[in-house]
Amino acid sequence: MAKSKIEKELTMERKNASLLMDDAEIQKAEEFCKGYMEFMASAKTEREINIYAIEKAKKAGFKEFHFGDKLKAGDKIYYDNRGKSVILAVIGSEPISKGVNLTAAHIDSPRLDLKENPLYESDEIALFKTHYYGGIKKYQWTTVPLSLHGVIFKQNGEKVVVNIGEDEGDPVFVVSDLLPHLAQDQMKRSSSDLIKGEELNIIVGSYCMKDDGINKRVKTNILRILNEKYGIVEKDLLSAELEAVPAYKPKEIGFDRSMIGAYGHDDKVCAYPELMAILDVKKPKKTAVAILTDKEETGSDGNTGLASSYLKYFLEDIAETLGSNGRTVMSNSRCLSADVNSAFDPTFPEVFERNNSSFLNYGVVVTKFTGHRGKGGTSDANAEYVAEIHHLLDNEKVIWQNGELGRVDLGGGGTVAMFMANLNIDTIDVGVPVLAMHAPFEIVSKLDTYMAYKAFYVFQK
Repeated sequence: MAKSKIEKELTMERKNASLLMDDAEIQKAEEFCKGYMEFMASAKTEREINIYAIEKAKKAGFKEFHFGDKLKAGDKIYYDNRGKSVILAVIGSEPISKGVNLTAAHIDSPRLDLKENPLYESDEIALFKTHYYGGIKKYQWTTVPLSLHGVIFKQNGEKVVVNIGEDEGDPVFVVSDLLPHLAQDQMKRSSSDLIKGEELNIIVGSYCMKDDGINKRVKTNILRILNEKYGIVEKDLLSAELEAVPAYKPKEIGFDRSMIGAYGHDDKVCAYPELMAILDVKKPKKTAVAILTDKEETGSDGNTGLASSYLKYFLEDIAETLGSNGRTVMSNSRCLSADVNSAFDPTFPEVFERNNSSFLNYGVVVTKFTGHRGKGGTSDANAEYVAEIHHLLDNEKVIWQNGELGRVDLGGGGTVAMFMANLNIDTIDVGVPVLAMHAPFEIVSKLDTYMAYKAFYVFQK
C-alpha cells in the first residue's frame, strides 16, 4: 500500500542501496571493491597492513614526519608506530587550533597467536601451541586451512619475515577436530568449551628424522626445516611474533556477486576505505588525520593500541610545529571511529532489535553508542555531533543507516571510540555492517563498503 502524504512527510523510510544508486555509481562500487579484495588477499595482519599503507602513502606523496619538521598547508605526512600502527595526515588551510578531522580504524583481527615456546611433538605429530587473540568461537577455527604470518628475531638481532600458506604452492596448517563417531562426550560440552583453548593446537608436520639417536624425531625434523629455510633455532621462537590466520582468499558471494567473503573484514573493511579516503584528500580546510591502529580486539592496550598515548603525542607535536597546543587542537577536533557493526541476520532474528539494527546493502552504519549492558564502555556521542554527521552524510548523498549491536542486555561490543572521546574529541562510530563477525570467513556488502569510503572522504575533504 502506498504511503499517504502525511506519512511521507512525517515518517522515516530506509531503502536498500541497490534501489537508490544508479548503474554508474554501482559500477564505481564494483571497481572500488576490486581494489579492496586485492588488499584483503595481500595484507592479513597488522604488520602487513602497516607496510601496505606506508607504501601507498609514499606513492601518493606522503613523507615521514619527525618532531620539529616544518609543516604548511597541503603537506602530506605519516608517522609509523613500531611497524604495527600508522597515522597519516594532510595539513589543512585553516589554523590547526580549529581542530582536525580524524578517522580511526583498527587493523588487527581475531586469530591464533603462537605461544612463546610453541613447538612440541606428541605421538609422532609435530604441533604448535597457540593462544587465541580476540573474541572467537573456538570451534570455528578447527579444520580451517591456516597460513602463518609474522616475524622472528634471531639471537644475532636479525629479523626474519614469515609468510607461508598464502601462495598456491605453499603448505597450510590446521587444527584438527574429532570425528562425529567418537565425539559423544565432546558434544556434551557447552558450546563455549566444545573446543577448549588448549586444544587449539596447529598440526605442522609428521615425518620423522631417520637418525634413531634422536628422541623427538618429528619435532627435530621441523626444526631442521625451519633452520634450512629461515636460519633459526628453537630458542629464536621465544622472540617471535607469529600469527595463524585463515588461508582463504577473498571471494564474491551470491549469484549476483553482491557480497564479499573474507577473513578479517572486522576491521579491514573500514581500514581500507579510510586509507583510500585520506590518500584522495588534496587540499582540506581542516587538517585531515587517519589512524590505522593495533590491539583493538584485545582492548586497545599496549603501545600500538589507542589506549596508549601515541596519537595524543602526534597531535601535540604537529600542533606545536604549527604554532598551537595539543589541548586546544584535540578539544576542537572531531572523529569518525571507523568500525563495523553486526548486520541483521535473518537466520537468527531473535538476537536483534529490528528498528535499531543495521542491514546489508542499506549503506554505512552510524552507531551512536556501543558498549555493554547499561552502555558500559562507550563514549555515547552527543546529540549535536550526531546531527552534524547525519546532515553531512545527507548533504553529500552518502547512503547511511543507524544501528545497534544486538538487543539490550544481550549484545554489545567495543570500539576505539571511547579512547578518542577520552581526549575530549567529538566521536561517533561509522562503519560497515558485517555478517558472521569474528568468524574465519566474514561477509560484507560491496555497496556498504563503497559508502564507507564516501563517508570517510566527505568527512575529511
